[in-house]
Amino acid sequence: MEKKIIECVPNFSEGRDMGIIKQITDAIESVAGVKLLDVDPGSDTNRTVVTFVGSPEDVAEAAFRSVKKASEIIDMSKHHGEHPRMGATDVCPFIPVSGITMDEVVECARKVAERIGSELSIPVYCYENAAFNDERRNLASCRTGEYEGLKKRLEDPLWKPDFGPADFNSRSGATAVGARDFLVAFNVNLNTTSVRRANAIAYDVREKGRPKREGDRADGRILKDENGENIMVPGSLKSVKAIGWFIEEYGIAQISMNLTNISVTPVHIAFDKVCRKADLRGIRVTGSELVGLIPLKSLLDAGRYYLDKQQRSSGVSDEELLKIAVRSMGLSDISPFIPEKKVIEYVMAEKGSTRLVDMSLKAYMNTTASELPAPGGGSASAYIGALGAALGTMVANLSAHKKGWDNRWKEFSDVAEKGKEIQNSLLKLVDEDTEAFNSILMAYSLPKRTEEERNFRDIAVQNATKNAMMIPFLVVETAFRGFEIIRKMVEKGNPSSITDAGVGALALSTCIKGAFLNVRINASGLEDKDFASRIINSGEEILLNAGKEESEILRIIDEHLKKNF
Repeated sequence: MEKKIIECVPNFSEGRDMGIIKQITDAIESVAGVKLLDVDPGSDTNRTVVTFVGSPEDVAEAAFRSVKKASEIIDMSKHHGEHPRMGATDVCPFIPVSGITMDEVVECARKVAERIGSELSIPVYCYENAAFNDERRNLASCRTGEYEGLKKRLEDPLWKPDFGPADFNSRSGATAVGARDFLVAFNVNLNTTSVRRANAIAYDVREKGRPKREGDRADGRILKDENGENIMVPGSLKSVKAIGWFIEEYGIAQISMNLTNISVTPVHIAFDKVCRKADLRGIRVTGSELVGLIPLKSLLDAGRYYLDKQQRSSGVSDEELLKIAVRSMGLSDISPFIPEKKVIEYVMAEKGSTRLVDMSLKAYMNTTASELPAPGGGSASAYIGALGAALGTMVANLSAHKKGWDNRWKEFSDVAEKGKEIQNSLLKLVDEDTEAFNSILMAYSLPKRTEEERNFRDIAVQNATKNAMMIPFLVVETAFRGFEIIRKMVEKGNPSSITDAGVGALALSTCIKGAFLNVRINASGLEDKDFASRIINSGEEILLNAGKEESEILRIIDEHLKKNF
Protein backbone atom coordinates (compact mmCIF):
# COMPACT_ATOMS: atom_id res chain seq x y z
CA MET A 1 0.00 0.00 0.00
CA GLU A 2 1.26 3.49 -0.89
CA LYS A 3 2.54 5.40 2.12
CA LYS A 4 0.34 8.29 3.23
CA ILE A 5 2.19 11.60 2.95
CA ILE A 6 0.86 15.09 3.51
CA GLU A 7 2.42 18.52 3.35
CA CYS A 8 1.90 21.43 5.72
CA VAL A 9 2.71 25.04 4.81
CA PRO A 10 2.13 27.28 7.84
CA ASN A 11 2.75 31.03 7.50
CA PHE A 12 4.13 32.75 10.60
CA SER A 13 3.99 36.50 11.24
CA GLU A 14 7.73 36.95 11.64
CA GLY A 15 10.19 37.37 8.80
CA ARG A 16 13.03 39.36 10.29
CA ASP A 17 14.21 37.75 13.52
CA MET A 18 15.93 34.51 12.49
CA GLY A 19 16.20 33.48 16.15
CA ILE A 20 12.42 33.39 16.46
CA ILE A 21 12.06 31.58 13.14
CA LYS A 22 14.65 29.01 14.23
CA GLN A 23 12.72 28.25 17.43
CA ILE A 24 9.60 27.53 15.37
CA THR A 25 11.39 25.27 12.88
CA ASP A 26 13.12 23.48 15.77
CA ALA A 27 9.66 22.69 17.17
CA ILE A 28 8.69 21.22 13.81
CA GLU A 29 11.85 19.14 13.54
CA SER A 30 11.40 17.82 17.07
CA VAL A 31 8.85 15.40 15.61
CA ALA A 32 10.56 12.29 14.27
CA GLY A 33 9.46 11.35 10.77
CA VAL A 34 8.84 14.93 9.64
CA LYS A 35 11.08 16.44 6.98
CA LEU A 36 11.52 20.20 6.86
CA LEU A 37 11.62 21.13 3.17
CA ASP A 38 11.77 24.90 3.05
CA VAL A 39 11.96 28.01 5.22
CA ASP A 40 11.28 31.23 3.29
CA PRO A 41 11.40 34.43 5.38
CA GLY A 42 10.44 37.84 3.95
CA SER A 43 11.70 41.03 5.56
CA ASP A 44 9.21 43.50 4.06
CA THR A 45 6.24 41.18 4.47
CA ASN A 46 7.54 40.25 7.95
CA ARG A 47 6.28 36.75 7.29
CA THR A 48 7.88 33.31 6.97
CA VAL A 49 6.49 30.44 4.90
CA VAL A 50 7.56 27.03 6.20
CA THR A 51 7.05 23.75 4.34
CA PHE A 52 7.34 20.26 5.81
CA VAL A 53 6.08 16.77 4.96
CA GLY A 54 5.54 13.39 6.58
CA SER A 55 2.82 10.98 7.68
CA PRO A 56 -0.53 12.55 8.65
CA GLU A 57 0.04 11.83 12.35
CA ASP A 58 3.57 13.25 12.41
CA VAL A 59 2.70 16.33 10.36
CA ALA A 60 -0.33 17.05 12.56
CA GLU A 61 1.83 16.90 15.70
CA ALA A 62 4.55 19.08 14.16
CA ALA A 63 1.97 21.63 13.01
CA PHE A 64 0.50 21.89 16.51
CA ARG A 65 3.92 22.28 18.11
CA SER A 66 4.84 25.05 15.66
CA VAL A 67 1.62 26.95 16.35
CA LYS A 68 2.21 26.57 20.09
CA LYS A 69 5.78 27.86 19.83
CA ALA A 70 4.69 30.81 17.63
CA SER A 71 2.04 31.77 20.19
CA GLU A 72 4.74 31.89 22.87
CA ILE A 73 7.34 33.99 21.03
CA ILE A 74 5.42 36.21 18.54
CA ASP A 75 3.50 39.25 19.81
CA MET A 76 0.95 40.33 17.20
CA SER A 77 0.32 43.65 18.98
CA LYS A 78 3.78 44.71 17.77
CA HIS A 79 3.64 43.21 14.28
CA HIS A 80 3.79 45.21 11.05
CA GLY A 81 4.20 43.87 7.52
CA GLU A 82 3.05 44.20 3.92
CA HIS A 83 1.15 40.90 3.78
CA PRO A 84 -2.43 40.50 5.08
CA ARG A 85 -2.41 38.65 8.43
CA MET A 86 -4.51 38.06 11.53
CA GLY A 87 -2.38 35.87 13.80
CA ALA A 88 1.06 34.75 14.96
CA THR A 89 0.40 31.62 12.92
CA ASP A 90 -1.64 33.29 10.23
CA VAL A 91 -2.56 30.24 8.16
CA CYS A 92 -1.85 26.53 8.50
CA PRO A 93 -2.92 24.60 5.40
CA PHE A 94 -2.59 20.83 4.94
CA ILE A 95 -2.08 19.41 1.45
CA PRO A 96 -2.31 15.80 0.17
CA VAL A 97 0.92 14.60 -1.44
CA SER A 98 0.48 10.84 -1.95
CA GLY A 99 -1.57 7.86 -0.76
CA ILE A 100 -4.21 10.01 0.93
CA THR A 101 -7.57 11.50 -0.02
CA MET A 102 -8.69 15.09 0.48
CA ASP A 103 -11.36 13.87 2.90
CA GLU A 104 -8.65 12.36 5.08
CA VAL A 105 -6.65 15.59 4.94
CA VAL A 106 -9.75 17.56 5.96
CA GLU A 107 -10.18 15.29 8.99
CA CYS A 108 -6.54 15.82 9.92
CA ALA A 109 -6.81 19.61 9.56
CA ARG A 110 -9.91 19.83 11.72
CA LYS A 111 -8.32 17.74 14.48
CA VAL A 112 -5.35 20.11 14.57
CA ALA A 113 -7.70 23.11 14.54
CA GLU A 114 -9.58 21.68 17.49
CA ARG A 115 -6.35 21.18 19.45
CA ILE A 116 -5.20 24.73 18.73
CA GLY A 117 -8.52 26.12 19.92
CA SER A 118 -8.90 23.99 23.04
CA GLU A 119 -5.30 23.68 24.23
CA LEU A 120 -3.93 27.09 23.20
CA SER A 121 -7.13 29.19 23.49
CA ILE A 122 -6.58 30.65 20.03
CA PRO A 123 -9.64 31.38 17.83
CA VAL A 124 -9.50 29.15 14.74
CA TYR A 125 -11.32 29.43 11.42
CA CYS A 126 -11.36 26.45 9.04
CA TYR A 127 -11.06 27.40 5.38
CA GLU A 128 -10.88 25.91 1.88
CA ASN A 129 -11.87 22.20 1.92
CA ALA A 130 -11.80 22.12 5.73
CA ALA A 131 -14.47 24.86 5.97
CA PHE A 132 -17.76 23.97 7.66
CA ASN A 133 -19.71 26.36 5.40
CA ASP A 134 -19.24 28.08 2.05
CA GLU A 135 -18.80 31.55 3.60
CA ARG A 136 -15.55 30.43 5.17
CA ARG A 137 -14.03 28.55 2.24
CA ASN A 138 -12.25 31.66 1.02
CA LEU A 139 -9.25 32.61 3.17
CA ALA A 140 -9.71 36.29 2.37
CA SER A 141 -13.22 36.17 3.87
CA CYS A 142 -11.91 34.63 7.08
CA ARG A 143 -9.15 37.24 7.28
CA THR A 144 -11.29 40.31 6.51
CA GLY A 145 -10.24 43.22 8.72
CA GLU A 146 -6.96 41.44 9.53
CA TYR A 147 -5.50 41.56 13.04
CA GLU A 148 -6.57 45.17 13.62
CA GLY A 149 -10.23 44.34 12.98
CA LEU A 150 -10.21 40.96 14.72
CA LYS A 151 -11.59 42.10 18.11
CA LYS A 152 -14.71 43.57 16.52
CA ARG A 153 -15.14 40.60 14.20
CA LEU A 154 -15.06 38.11 17.06
CA GLU A 155 -17.99 39.98 18.62
CA ASP A 156 -20.11 39.20 15.54
CA PRO A 157 -22.08 35.94 16.10
CA LEU A 158 -21.82 35.22 12.37
CA TRP A 159 -18.05 35.00 12.73
CA LYS A 160 -17.81 32.89 15.83
CA PRO A 161 -14.63 30.77 15.48
CA ASP A 162 -14.99 27.15 14.43
CA PHE A 163 -12.78 26.18 17.37
CA GLY A 164 -11.44 28.04 20.37
CA PRO A 165 -12.90 31.00 22.28
CA ALA A 166 -14.57 34.00 20.65
CA ASP A 167 -12.29 36.18 22.74
CA PHE A 168 -9.66 38.53 21.34
CA ASN A 169 -6.18 37.14 21.98
CA SER A 170 -4.06 40.27 21.58
CA ARG A 171 -0.79 38.34 21.55
CA SER A 172 -1.61 35.47 19.16
CA GLY A 173 -4.57 36.82 17.18
CA ALA A 174 -6.42 34.12 15.27
CA THR A 175 -5.36 31.26 13.00
CA ALA A 176 -6.89 29.85 9.82
CA VAL A 177 -6.46 26.10 9.38
CA GLY A 178 -7.26 24.61 6.00
CA ALA A 179 -7.06 21.67 3.65
CA ARG A 180 -6.33 22.47 0.04
CA ASP A 181 -4.74 21.34 -3.16
CA PHE A 182 -1.15 22.25 -3.94
CA LEU A 183 -0.79 26.04 -4.06
CA VAL A 184 2.03 27.87 -5.76
CA ALA A 185 2.97 31.30 -4.38
CA PHE A 186 4.37 33.18 -7.36
CA ASN A 187 5.48 36.81 -7.61
CA VAL A 188 6.08 38.65 -10.89
CA ASN A 189 8.59 41.52 -10.87
CA LEU A 190 7.82 44.83 -12.60
CA ASN A 191 10.00 47.71 -13.77
CA THR A 192 7.94 50.15 -11.73
CA THR A 193 7.64 51.28 -8.13
CA SER A 194 3.93 52.10 -8.49
CA VAL A 195 1.69 49.97 -6.26
CA ARG A 196 -1.37 51.47 -7.95
CA ARG A 197 -0.25 50.28 -11.37
CA ALA A 198 0.79 46.90 -9.98
CA ASN A 199 -2.64 46.51 -8.43
CA ALA A 200 -4.29 47.43 -11.72
CA ILE A 201 -2.45 44.55 -13.39
CA ALA A 202 -3.34 42.25 -10.49
CA TYR A 203 -7.02 43.13 -10.92
CA ASP A 204 -6.70 42.42 -14.67
CA VAL A 205 -5.56 38.85 -14.08
CA ARG A 206 -7.00 37.61 -10.76
CA GLU A 207 -10.17 35.54 -10.95
CA LYS A 208 -12.06 37.92 -8.66
CA GLY A 209 -11.27 40.82 -10.97
CA ARG A 210 -12.21 44.39 -10.03
CA PRO A 211 -15.38 46.31 -9.09
CA LYS A 212 -17.45 47.40 -12.09
CA ARG A 213 -17.68 51.18 -12.40
CA GLU A 214 -20.28 53.38 -14.05
CA GLY A 215 -19.43 53.92 -17.69
CA ASP A 216 -16.48 51.61 -17.25
CA ARG A 217 -14.46 54.67 -16.24
CA ALA A 218 -11.64 54.43 -13.71
CA ASP A 219 -13.18 57.32 -11.76
CA GLY A 220 -16.75 56.12 -12.21
CA ARG A 221 -19.05 55.21 -9.35
CA ILE A 222 -18.76 51.58 -8.21
CA LEU A 223 -21.90 49.69 -9.19
CA LYS A 224 -23.75 47.56 -6.63
CA ASP A 225 -26.09 44.59 -6.96
CA GLU A 226 -29.51 44.24 -5.28
CA ASN A 227 -27.81 43.11 -2.06
CA GLY A 228 -25.54 46.13 -1.94
CA GLU A 229 -22.48 44.10 -2.92
CA ASN A 230 -19.98 45.35 -5.48
CA ILE A 231 -20.58 44.06 -8.99
CA MET A 232 -17.30 42.52 -10.09
CA VAL A 233 -15.71 42.29 -13.54
CA PRO A 234 -13.85 38.93 -13.52
CA GLY A 235 -10.17 38.81 -14.35
CA SER A 236 -8.62 36.60 -17.00
CA LEU A 237 -7.10 33.82 -14.88
CA LYS A 238 -9.12 31.15 -13.09
CA SER A 239 -8.01 29.88 -9.67
CA VAL A 240 -5.71 32.87 -9.19
CA LYS A 241 -5.59 35.37 -6.34
CA ALA A 242 -3.41 38.45 -6.83
CA ILE A 243 -2.48 41.80 -5.35
CA GLY A 244 0.13 44.42 -6.18
CA TRP A 245 2.68 45.65 -3.66
CA PHE A 246 6.03 47.41 -3.35
CA ILE A 247 9.02 45.50 -2.00
CA GLU A 248 11.49 47.97 -0.53
CA GLU A 249 14.14 45.24 -0.25
CA TYR A 250 14.14 44.89 -4.06
CA GLY A 251 13.10 48.46 -4.91
CA ILE A 252 10.34 47.26 -7.24
CA ALA A 253 6.63 46.60 -7.35
CA GLN A 254 5.41 43.03 -7.76
CA ILE A 255 2.27 41.16 -8.67
CA SER A 256 1.92 38.65 -5.83
CA MET A 257 -0.16 35.65 -6.90
CA ASN A 258 -1.46 32.51 -5.29
CA LEU A 259 -2.15 29.88 -7.96
CA THR A 260 -4.68 27.74 -6.11
CA ASN A 261 -5.08 25.13 -8.85
CA ILE A 262 -2.09 24.81 -11.15
CA SER A 263 -3.89 22.29 -13.34
CA VAL A 264 -6.35 25.09 -14.22
CA THR A 265 -3.83 27.95 -14.43
CA PRO A 266 -0.23 26.72 -14.68
CA VAL A 267 2.57 29.01 -13.56
CA HIS A 268 3.78 29.74 -17.11
CA ILE A 269 0.31 30.78 -18.25
CA ALA A 270 0.00 33.14 -15.28
CA PHE A 271 3.42 34.63 -16.06
CA ASP A 272 2.66 35.20 -19.74
CA LYS A 273 -0.74 36.74 -18.98
CA VAL A 274 0.82 39.21 -16.54
CA CYS A 275 3.44 40.06 -19.20
CA ARG A 276 0.73 40.90 -21.72
CA LYS A 277 -1.38 42.92 -19.27
CA ALA A 278 1.67 44.83 -18.03
CA ASP A 279 2.72 45.63 -21.59
CA LEU A 280 -0.71 47.15 -22.29
CA ARG A 281 -0.08 49.53 -19.38
CA GLY A 282 3.41 50.46 -20.55
CA ILE A 283 5.12 48.34 -17.91
CA ARG A 284 7.66 45.58 -18.45
CA VAL A 285 8.03 42.35 -16.52
CA THR A 286 11.66 41.81 -15.53
CA GLY A 287 11.33 38.36 -13.99
CA SER A 288 9.63 36.41 -11.23
CA GLU A 289 10.21 34.55 -7.98
CA LEU A 290 8.76 31.48 -6.33
CA VAL A 291 7.89 31.65 -2.64
CA GLY A 292 8.19 28.18 -1.15
CA LEU A 293 8.26 25.07 -3.30
CA ILE A 294 6.86 23.98 -6.64
CA PRO A 295 6.20 20.51 -8.11
CA LEU A 296 8.71 19.39 -10.72
CA LYS A 297 5.94 18.82 -13.26
CA SER A 298 5.00 22.51 -13.19
CA LEU A 299 8.44 23.59 -14.32
CA LEU A 300 8.77 20.78 -16.87
CA ASP A 301 5.42 21.82 -18.37
CA ALA A 302 6.68 25.41 -18.46
CA GLY A 303 9.85 24.35 -20.25
CA ARG A 304 7.84 22.46 -22.88
CA TYR A 305 5.50 25.44 -23.30
CA TYR A 306 8.33 27.86 -24.06
CA LEU A 307 10.10 25.42 -26.38
CA ASP A 308 6.84 24.94 -28.26
CA LYS A 309 6.51 28.72 -28.61
CA GLN A 310 9.99 28.74 -30.16
CA GLN A 311 8.97 25.85 -32.45
CA ARG A 312 11.73 23.73 -30.98
CA SER A 313 11.60 20.11 -29.90
CA SER A 314 10.56 19.59 -26.28
CA GLY A 315 11.84 16.01 -26.18
CA VAL A 316 14.90 17.02 -24.17
CA SER A 317 16.13 16.14 -20.69
CA ASP A 318 14.39 17.32 -17.55
CA GLU A 319 17.48 19.37 -16.72
CA GLU A 320 17.22 21.23 -20.02
CA LEU A 321 13.48 21.81 -19.58
CA LEU A 322 14.17 23.28 -16.14
CA LYS A 323 16.78 25.65 -17.56
CA ILE A 324 14.37 26.84 -20.24
CA ALA A 325 11.63 27.42 -17.66
CA VAL A 326 13.92 29.34 -15.30
CA ARG A 327 15.28 31.55 -18.07
CA SER A 328 11.92 32.15 -19.75
CA MET A 329 10.22 33.31 -16.55
CA GLY A 330 13.26 35.07 -15.13
CA LEU A 331 13.15 33.04 -11.93
CA SER A 332 16.72 34.11 -11.13
CA ASP A 333 15.94 37.82 -11.57
CA ILE A 334 16.15 38.61 -7.84
CA SER A 335 18.24 35.72 -6.54
CA PRO A 336 19.66 32.54 -8.09
CA PHE A 337 17.03 29.86 -8.64
CA ILE A 338 18.39 26.60 -7.22
CA PRO A 339 16.18 23.62 -8.20
CA GLU A 340 17.53 21.51 -5.32
CA LYS A 341 16.05 24.08 -2.91
CA LYS A 342 12.83 25.01 -4.74
CA VAL A 343 11.54 21.86 -6.50
CA ILE A 344 9.69 19.64 -4.04
CA GLU A 345 10.84 16.31 -5.50
CA TYR A 346 14.48 17.41 -5.41
CA VAL A 347 14.24 18.71 -1.86
CA MET A 348 12.66 15.45 -0.70
CA ALA A 349 15.32 13.31 -2.40
CA GLU A 350 17.61 11.52 -0.03
CA LYS A 351 21.13 12.89 0.16
CA GLY A 352 23.95 10.56 -0.87
CA SER A 353 21.91 8.58 -3.39
CA THR A 354 22.96 4.96 -3.93
CA ARG A 355 20.82 4.52 -7.05
CA LEU A 356 22.55 2.92 -10.00
CA VAL A 357 21.25 5.57 -12.39
CA ASP A 358 22.99 8.28 -10.36
CA MET A 359 26.38 6.63 -10.84
CA SER A 360 28.88 7.61 -13.50
CA LEU A 361 29.24 5.25 -16.46
CA LYS A 362 32.55 4.07 -15.05
CA ALA A 363 31.17 3.48 -11.55
CA TYR A 364 28.21 1.52 -12.95
CA MET A 365 30.53 -0.61 -15.04
CA ASN A 366 32.82 -1.32 -12.09
CA THR A 367 29.90 -2.16 -9.82
CA THR A 368 28.55 -4.56 -12.43
CA ALA A 369 32.00 -6.16 -12.78
CA SER A 370 32.40 -6.71 -9.02
CA GLU A 371 31.77 -9.95 -7.15
CA LEU A 372 28.29 -8.74 -6.17
CA PRO A 373 25.46 -10.67 -7.89
CA ALA A 374 23.61 -7.43 -8.68
CA PRO A 375 23.41 -5.35 -10.78
CA GLY A 376 23.40 -8.08 -13.37
CA GLY A 377 22.12 -8.86 -16.84
CA GLY A 378 18.60 -7.58 -16.24
CA SER A 379 19.74 -4.18 -15.01
CA ALA A 380 22.30 -3.90 -17.82
CA SER A 381 19.65 -4.84 -20.39
CA ALA A 382 17.38 -2.04 -19.18
CA TYR A 383 20.24 0.46 -19.45
CA ILE A 384 21.17 -0.72 -22.93
CA GLY A 385 17.53 -0.28 -23.93
CA ALA A 386 17.47 3.24 -22.47
CA LEU A 387 20.49 4.11 -24.62
CA GLY A 388 18.72 2.66 -27.67
CA ALA A 389 15.64 4.83 -27.04
CA ALA A 390 17.91 7.83 -26.39
CA LEU A 391 19.49 7.41 -29.83
CA GLY A 392 16.05 7.53 -31.42
CA THR A 393 15.26 10.64 -29.39
CA MET A 394 18.52 12.23 -30.51
CA VAL A 395 17.69 11.70 -34.19
CA ALA A 396 14.22 13.18 -33.62
CA ASN A 397 15.70 16.28 -31.99
CA LEU A 398 18.26 16.70 -34.76
CA SER A 399 15.50 16.33 -37.35
CA ALA A 400 13.35 18.96 -35.58
CA HIS A 401 16.20 21.46 -35.95
CA LYS A 402 17.31 20.50 -39.46
CA LYS A 403 17.61 23.44 -41.82
CA GLY A 404 14.80 23.49 -44.38
CA TRP A 405 12.55 21.28 -42.24
CA ASP A 406 11.15 24.11 -40.11
CA ASN A 407 7.55 23.21 -40.93
CA ARG A 408 8.09 19.69 -39.52
CA TRP A 409 9.42 20.66 -36.05
CA LYS A 410 6.21 19.60 -34.24
CA GLU A 411 6.19 16.20 -35.95
CA PHE A 412 9.69 15.44 -34.70
CA SER A 413 9.13 17.06 -31.31
CA ASP A 414 6.24 14.66 -30.67
CA VAL A 415 8.48 11.72 -31.59
CA ALA A 416 11.24 12.99 -29.30
CA GLU A 417 8.75 13.32 -26.41
CA LYS A 418 7.72 9.68 -26.85
CA GLY A 419 11.34 8.60 -27.05
CA LYS A 420 12.18 10.48 -23.88
CA GLU A 421 9.28 8.82 -22.04
CA ILE A 422 10.50 5.36 -23.10
CA GLN A 423 14.13 6.00 -22.16
CA ASN A 424 13.11 7.41 -18.74
CA SER A 425 10.89 4.39 -18.08
CA LEU A 426 13.74 2.01 -18.93
CA LEU A 427 16.16 4.03 -16.82
CA LYS A 428 13.87 3.63 -13.81
CA LEU A 429 13.88 -0.15 -14.38
CA VAL A 430 17.69 -0.26 -14.14
CA ASP A 431 17.36 0.05 -10.36
CA GLU A 432 14.05 -1.80 -10.06
CA ASP A 433 15.57 -4.94 -11.58
CA THR A 434 18.33 -4.97 -8.96
CA GLU A 435 15.83 -4.24 -6.18
CA ALA A 436 13.69 -7.16 -7.37
CA PHE A 437 16.68 -9.52 -7.20
CA ASN A 438 17.59 -8.28 -3.72
CA SER A 439 14.01 -8.85 -2.57
CA ILE A 440 14.38 -12.56 -3.44
CA LEU A 441 17.53 -12.76 -1.31
CA MET A 442 15.70 -11.05 1.56
CA ALA A 443 12.77 -13.45 1.27
CA TYR A 444 15.10 -16.47 1.44
CA SER A 445 16.74 -15.00 4.56
CA LEU A 446 13.46 -15.00 6.51
CA PRO A 447 13.31 -17.37 9.51
CA LYS A 448 11.85 -20.87 8.99
CA ARG A 449 11.91 -22.38 12.48
CA THR A 450 8.15 -22.99 12.76
CA GLU A 451 5.60 -24.14 10.24
CA GLU A 452 3.97 -20.70 10.31
CA GLU A 453 7.31 -19.04 9.60
CA ARG A 454 8.04 -21.50 6.80
CA ASN A 455 4.66 -20.82 5.18
CA PHE A 456 5.20 -17.06 5.44
CA ARG A 457 8.71 -17.43 3.99
CA ASP A 458 7.48 -19.58 1.08
CA ILE A 459 4.81 -17.03 0.17
CA ALA A 460 7.36 -14.20 0.39
CA VAL A 461 9.77 -16.10 -1.87
CA GLN A 462 7.06 -16.74 -4.47
CA ASN A 463 5.89 -13.10 -4.44
CA ALA A 464 9.45 -11.85 -4.79
CA THR A 465 10.14 -14.33 -7.60
CA LYS A 466 7.03 -13.25 -9.48
CA ASN A 467 8.09 -9.61 -9.16
CA ALA A 468 11.63 -10.48 -10.30
CA MET A 469 10.10 -12.08 -13.40
CA MET A 470 7.70 -9.21 -14.12
CA ILE A 471 10.28 -6.41 -13.90
CA PRO A 472 12.37 -7.72 -16.84
CA PHE A 473 9.13 -8.52 -18.69
CA LEU A 474 8.21 -4.84 -18.29
CA VAL A 475 11.64 -4.02 -19.72
CA VAL A 476 10.82 -6.22 -22.72
CA GLU A 477 7.45 -4.50 -23.28
CA THR A 478 8.82 -1.00 -22.80
CA ALA A 479 11.85 -1.49 -25.04
CA PHE A 480 9.72 -2.90 -27.85
CA ARG A 481 7.78 0.38 -27.95
CA GLY A 482 11.07 2.05 -28.86
CA PHE A 483 11.11 0.39 -32.28
CA GLU A 484 8.27 2.67 -33.40
CA ILE A 485 10.50 5.68 -32.67
CA ILE A 486 13.54 4.17 -34.37
CA ARG A 487 11.64 3.10 -37.48
CA LYS A 488 10.09 6.56 -37.94
CA MET A 489 13.51 8.15 -37.69
CA VAL A 490 15.06 5.70 -40.16
CA GLU A 491 12.25 6.30 -42.64
CA LYS A 492 11.57 10.03 -42.13
CA GLY A 493 14.29 11.49 -39.94
CA ASN A 494 17.51 13.32 -40.70
CA PRO A 495 19.27 11.02 -43.22
CA SER A 496 22.67 12.06 -41.86
CA SER A 497 21.81 10.31 -38.60
CA ILE A 498 20.24 7.16 -40.01
CA THR A 499 23.02 4.91 -38.68
CA ASP A 500 22.59 6.37 -35.18
CA ALA A 501 19.00 5.20 -35.33
CA GLY A 502 20.27 1.82 -36.52
CA VAL A 503 22.50 1.48 -33.47
CA GLY A 504 19.43 2.35 -31.40
CA ALA A 505 17.56 -0.56 -33.01
CA LEU A 506 20.41 -2.95 -32.22
CA ALA A 507 20.49 -1.74 -28.61
CA LEU A 508 16.74 -2.23 -28.21
CA SER A 509 17.02 -5.73 -29.67
CA THR A 510 19.85 -6.60 -27.29
CA CYS A 511 17.86 -5.18 -24.38
CA ILE A 512 14.80 -7.31 -25.21
CA LYS A 513 16.82 -10.50 -25.68
CA GLY A 514 18.75 -9.95 -22.45
CA ALA A 515 15.72 -9.03 -20.35
CA PHE A 516 13.80 -12.02 -21.67
CA LEU A 517 16.58 -14.33 -20.47
CA ASN A 518 15.92 -12.96 -16.98
CA VAL A 519 12.19 -13.51 -17.40
CA ARG A 520 12.81 -17.16 -18.23
CA ILE A 521 15.25 -17.91 -15.42
CA ASN A 522 12.98 -16.34 -12.78
CA ALA A 523 9.92 -18.08 -14.23
CA SER A 524 11.62 -21.41 -13.57
CA GLY A 525 11.36 -20.80 -9.82
CA LEU A 526 7.68 -19.89 -9.87
CA GLU A 527 5.18 -22.42 -8.61
CA ASP A 528 2.32 -20.83 -10.55
CA LYS A 529 3.25 -22.48 -13.84
CA ASP A 530 0.15 -21.28 -15.70
CA PHE A 531 1.00 -17.66 -14.93
CA ALA A 532 4.65 -18.22 -15.84
CA SER A 533 3.65 -19.88 -19.10
CA ARG A 534 1.44 -16.94 -20.13
CA ILE A 535 4.25 -14.47 -19.50
CA ILE A 536 6.79 -16.62 -21.38
CA ASN A 537 4.45 -16.94 -24.37
CA SER A 538 3.86 -13.17 -24.45
CA GLY A 539 7.59 -12.55 -24.20
CA GLU A 540 8.37 -14.95 -27.05
CA GLU A 541 5.84 -13.16 -29.28
CA ILE A 542 7.48 -9.78 -28.51
CA LEU A 543 10.90 -11.29 -29.14
CA LEU A 544 9.77 -12.56 -32.56
CA ASN A 545 8.29 -9.17 -33.52
CA ALA A 546 11.40 -7.37 -32.27
CA GLY A 547 13.52 -9.52 -34.58
CA LYS A 548 11.32 -8.57 -37.53
CA GLU A 549 11.55 -4.86 -36.64
CA GLU A 550 15.32 -5.04 -36.31
CA SER A 551 15.69 -6.82 -39.67
CA GLU A 552 13.45 -4.34 -41.49
CA ILE A 553 15.19 -1.31 -39.96
CA LEU A 554 18.62 -2.67 -40.90
CA ARG A 555 17.38 -3.43 -44.42
CA ILE A 556 16.23 0.19 -44.89
CA ILE A 557 19.56 1.48 -43.57
CA ASP A 558 21.52 -0.86 -45.83
CA GLU A 559 19.61 0.30 -48.91
CA HIS A 560 20.24 3.93 -47.96
CA LEU A 561 23.97 3.32 -47.51
CA LYS A 562 24.30 1.45 -50.80
CA LYS A 563 22.48 4.25 -52.61
CA ASN A 564 24.59 7.05 -51.14
CA PHE A 565 28.01 5.46 -50.70
